[in-house]
Amino acid sequence: MSSLNGDVSQNGNTRNMDSLFTVAEIEEVDFSKLLDRPKPLNIERQRSFDERSLSELSVGFSPRLSARHPENSLRNYDPHEYLFSPCSRRSVISCTPRSQVGFEPHPMVAEAWENLRRSLVFFRGQPVGTIAATDTSDEKLNYDQVFVRDFVPSALAFLMNGEPEIVKNFILKTLRLQSWEKKIDRFQLGEGVMPASFKVLHDPVRNTETLMADFGESAIGRVAPVDSGFWWIILLRAYTKSTGDTSLAERPECQKGMRLILSLCLSEGFDTFPTLLCADGCCMIDRRMGVYGYPIEIQALFFMALRCALLLLNKDDEGKEFIERIVKRLHALSYHMRSYFWLDFKQLNDIYRYKTEEYSHTAVNKFNVIPDSLPDWVFDFMPTHGGYFIGNVSPARMDFRWFCLGNCIAILSSLATPEQSMAIMDLIESRWEELAGEMPLKVCYPAIDSHEWRIETGSDPKNTRWSYHNGGSWPVLLWLLTAACIKTGRPQIARRAIELAESRLQKDNWPEYYDGKCGRYVGKQARKFQTWSIAGYLVAKMMLEDPSHLGMIALEEDKQMKPAMRRSNSWTC
Repeated sequence: MSSLNGDVSQNGNTRNMDSLFTVAEIEEVDFSKLLDRPKPLNIERQRSFDERSLSELSVGFSPRLSARHPENSLRNYDPHEYLFSPCSRRSVISCTPRSQVGFEPHPMVAEAWENLRRSLVFFRGQPVGTIAATDTSDEKLNYDQVFVRDFVPSALAFLMNGEPEIVKNFILKTLRLQSWEKKIDRFQLGEGVMPASFKVLHDPVRNTETLMADFGESAIGRVAPVDSGFWWIILLRAYTKSTGDTSLAERPECQKGMRLILSLCLSEGFDTFPTLLCADGCCMIDRRMGVYGYPIEIQALFFMALRCALLLLNKDDEGKEFIERIVKRLHALSYHMRSYFWLDFKQLNDIYRYKTEEYSHTAVNKFNVIPDSLPDWVFDFMPTHGGYFIGNVSPARMDFRWFCLGNCIAILSSLATPEQSMAIMDLIESRWEELAGEMPLKVCYPAIDSHEWRIETGSDPKNTRWSYHNGGSWPVLLWLLTAACIKTGRPQIARRAIELAESRLQKDNWPEYYDGKCGRYVGKQARKFQTWSIAGYLVAKMMLEDPSHLGMIALEEDKQMKPAMRRSNSWTC
């Protein structure tokens, strides 16, 4: 199995591209010239000064760099040496998206930018984020607020377009909100909790503006957002990587903000696992959907945030203490996830034959999973070649559902090994009709129904079968899929998904999500002009146009990590 069946000649050196690209190599390759060329080909092109700068200042933990400089290991690194690469800058008031490689923009790109700018929120004259949706035809609820997770694709779009000031303002404003006292029903939340969202309140009488944050006290189910802090750290690293400006991350308040987030998730407790125990509704799936425990989305974001923090923390006394804790946790977390959350054909067969009630550290069935609990659908869903990280693993319970965000982040953060990353892409190609259908991309698969739906969702009328979080199709996931495709050398998959979206998104007025087994119908409660649907499309398009943008959101594999326990290798079957 190969990622791109072809050789690329760069600076006179030829290599067969049968594995994942490193981020540095991605910054050198012009994938836009490959998308319509599925057959083997050779590419020679002269790199510009900017492109050379991007490739030469690649993401940290480059395997080739580590080989030349062993001192740049996970424990001994200098983020200023090779982490940051500058991108071109543009004025925040610029309205024209830039094009770098003569890529002819799709007609809907201009409208997408217009809608994205219409969603901007200003605080005391400065843009500080984008509201969730600009749809005025339905009740606002909290769709008129700036969500931390929702703003990430908007932020990436602005960074890719050379407009970093919006992102910087957002980072600083949310950091300020983190310091607020957070109480829900007389109970005080952890000091490091980041808000789920915030709103700018205008007082026309006093002519003043204030910020109002929601830390979960207004959310459905009253659950604090575990993912907000992780997205904030990831975005801080994206800003630094994109601009080359290290001064923001080095500010004492940003360093303290990171340490507060890390203090929450690295605290010692009763857990015997390195994964993070979470309530239902603490992430993108923000309603009860049976993802309590150790959901893959949170674990993948946790892993990525830890790696980003490792690159951003100052190496002073306080920073070194956290760096040491992060390194230990990363080793344990990567081993646990790669060993116990990973599922492929051979591993599925092994679970099918598990013995139960095993005792002692020599047990094979460590979580006492009952083979009869295996759902029927997973046997047909699992291809011979391919695999994925399942939704959850906890005592006597394995959630075998596919979750898109967690698997894509696993690829981008290098939580997934190179072989596992390729296996995930193989699964997506093999199960294209189920996972992409007519509107990419399923947030999870399959949908739960009947008695299971009543138990898992509490009979939630919004999360009915093949709707919203329960098997709905979310256009925002295009940017995550595209980034994963580029990193694994499979841009043709991303192009196929984007073309599907382009056939519907604009004429459907950029809905939040689609319903139905194939994603044929606009969601029954979907807001129109959903900002992250718009931004996700723009980010996907810009990454295909200029793959070097991937560097701000992807991390190379760290060779210092302990390899996963090799008990299953479907990609070599």
